[in-house]
Amino acid sequence: QVQLVESGGGLVQAGGSLRLSCAASSVSGHTFSSYTMGWFRQAPGKEREFVAAISVSGGSTSYADSVKGRFTISRDNAKNTGNLQLNSLKPEDTAVYYCAATPNKVLHIQRRAYDYWGRGTQVTVSS
Repeated sequence: QVQLVESGGGLVQAGGSLRLSCAASSVSGHTFSSYTMGWFRQAPGKEREFVAAISVSGGSTSYADSVKGRFTISRDNAKNTGNLQLNSLKPEDTAVYYCAATPNKVLHIQRRAYDYWGRGTQVTVSS
């Protein structure tokens, strides 16, 4: 398995940008480079929803319609790090953002498909 720690959240005005990072450390011999990773977010009173996912090599990505064209997911396997660039932020983007990982090589949008989760980082967008 892998352990994940998010960082980079904060308070930003509408239209601004943030860059979230997910630092991964391997456990029991597993490596981050062999895991599909994704980002989810959860706003108060709402269920945790899919944001983006990226394949092991970084060659394939998937985005929720609500963020497509504004957010960019990436990864650097050599540094055991995943990233989510958030541009043109809107107040409705306010949520706790979580990174997640799974050894499954298919890009999943379901929460239950991911085995490992970070604790989350707060993103607040003011109007």
